[in-house]
Amino acid sequence: MAHDTHLLTLAGTSLLVLLTLALWFAYVLGVRAQRRRRKTWHCWRTVSFSLGCGLLVAAFSPFMVEWGHADLRGHMAQHLLLGMFAPIAMMLGSPGTLLLRSVPAVTARRITEFAGSVPVRCLSHPVTALMLNVGALYILYLTPLYQLSFSEPVLHVWLHLHFVLAGYLFSWSIAGPDPAPHRPGMWLRLIVLFVAIAAHAVLGKLMYAYGFPRDAGHDLAEIEAAAQLMYYGGDLAELLLAVVFFATWYRRRKLAGSSSDGGQQTADPG
Repeated sequence: MAHDTHLLTLAGTSLLVLLTLALWFAYVLGVRAQRRRRKTWHCWRTVSFSLGCGLLVAAFSPFMVEWGHADLRGHMAQHLLLGMFAPIAMMLGSPGTLLLRSVPAVTARRITEFAGSVPVRCLSHPVTALMLNVGALYILYLTPLYQLSFSEPVLHVWLHLHFVLAGYLFSWSIAGPDPAPHRPGMWLRLIVLFVAIAAHAVLGKLMYAYGFPRDAGHDLAEIEAAAQLMYYGGDLAELLLAVVFFATWYRRRKLAGSSSDGGQQTADPG
């Protein structure tokens, strides 16, 4: 039974690898279409998105799946790739902007209207994204859900997919380069980011001090090592997100200043 469960989990993660590759291929086709139309698309965006997809493929690889099943440290490394580093890299590729540029104007308008609807705005709010991302970690490691996920392949694969989507949503809500007219202001996003850093740190300390997840077949030394990996790896990822946040804010402020100066220069001669 355990062998069959493991095989089903491998099959599910293999499907996620195929979906990741299909997403990357669609992105590359979109970039090629932009270049054929002689529209600018920075190379670093393509590199960043490709890096994110590569990290997902690595996290879904049989080696990582095997390591994640056998060792909590492998599971934690997998989580860091899926829920933090890969989403940040993919977010920096601006896939939303590429999508809007690649579809007809009518379709782009409908996508924009849908993105601006109240349910989507609530879902993409930084506080909601924080709960879906970090809050789900508390539920996973402090309840029996962690043990259950290894006996239920569908749940296990779904949790992987959830952390990718929640990680991307959180990264985008904080520092996404794609247009977002209804995105909250800088200070709220910065506060939410600091709360996420603190929440991650607290969870790592709870795992280290109290041996979570309990009754999952992991010895204390293994749990402590995994908790340290979450603590320091999470800090590194969130520091990277903070750098992206301030860089994006500075760039937009600089562009706004340039636009104002240009408008002033244009108005002066008149």
